[in-house]
Amino acid sequence: MNIKKFSDRIALSALPMYLGEISPRQIRGSIGQFNSIFICLGVFTGQVLGLPQIFGEESRWNFLFAFLAVPAVVQLCVLPFLPESPRFLLMERRDEARAEKAFQAFLGKQDVSREIEEVHAESRAQTTVVAVSPLDLFRDRSVRWQVITVQSPWACYQLCGLNAIWYYTNGIFSEAGFSSELIPYITLSTGGIEIISAIVSGLVIERIGRKPLLIFGFAAMALFFGLLTIFLTLQDRYSWMPYLSFVSILAVIASFCSGPGGIPFILTGELFEQSYRAAAFTIAGTINWLANFAVGLLFPFIQEALQTYAFLIFMVFCLIGAIYLFFILPETKNKTFVEISQSFAKLNKVSNAKPNQEMEDVLSIKPTSGGETNGIPNNVIEMESSF
Repeated sequence: MNIKKFSDRIALSALPMYLGEISPRQIRGSIGQFNSIFICLGVFTGQVLGLPQIFGEESRWNFLFAFLAVPAVVQLCVLPFLPESPRFLLMERRDEARAEKAFQAFLGKQDVSREIEEVHAESRAQTTVVAVSPLDLFRDRSVRWQVITVQSPWACYQLCGLNAIWYYTNGIFSEAGFSSELIPYITLSTGGIEIISAIVSGLVIERIGRKPLLIFGFAAMALFFGLLTIFLTLQDRYSWMPYLSFVSILAVIASFCSGPGGIPFILTGELFEQSYRAAAFTIAGTINWLANFAVGLLFPFIQEALQTYAFLIFMVFCLIGAIYLFFILPETKNKTFVEISQSFAKLNKVSNAKPNQEMEDVLSIKPTSGGETNGIPNNVIEMESSF
């Protein structure tokens, strides 16, 4: 089990980074949301397999754990055939031939000269292309606000209290009058809401943007945590109040999966340039699991002390997260990694004029009637770059 947890933590850092690097910027958010969607599908699958009629009996729990080997075996068979990230190959390995083949495989076209040139421009815009360590990332003043900003949604990812919700679900379902035999099936509704919300988020993220979805998600969670506190406090007075508590729980879950549940994975890859990205995911993962540990350790004591008012603490964290992101986080939709990093230039007090101009020149090249533009054939540059 400890080995599985260790591998899960590696995957939750490597996969979002890989998806962010291989995705065209126009659909980078939607592709990135697949990480959250499949997490929700995994939760729902576990709920289904945990039903008493399947593996939900003590005598069959070992079969439930054995089922985890199925996706692992599939991954072992498929992953060797996936191309490496073209950005990694071009910027860190300096292997343009393999990077070109990777671009061709991901984009489904032979002519990827524009994409190659954009990555070269991004590489020239960076102060270094050598991967830095997490400690070096903390020390680098030029990315200070990116480091602070990426920690905010990741801390709130756990401190928003979604995991604590699961401590209450069975009790609330029992108070609502559902029998113990029916509760496992009612719990499936929480998994279904997660999947629907994550899919809807993936469909609208490139239209609405990351920032509005994050702010809406945390603000809505704060609202429904407040309502849940009221409903839990009054549930002994009114027989119908537990049903409202149940609806509030579903609303909290839907709000989480609409933005805070998936977008932090996307933002971690978007806020940093290539050389900083691996270290950023290391820091983000550390913050995530430390906050997870803190909630799991402290919530029973908080619940014992505050009773039904325990969720007000999570409401405060949700509000803090929403307010911080509203004032600090720039919108990253349809922007290159260099453009996103330069959005923090003023906060970090660094100059961004020259690199930004070079990237704009690459993205704004237009073909002319003479057959070439800047030495590049028109049939190459007339296609808008996806990266």
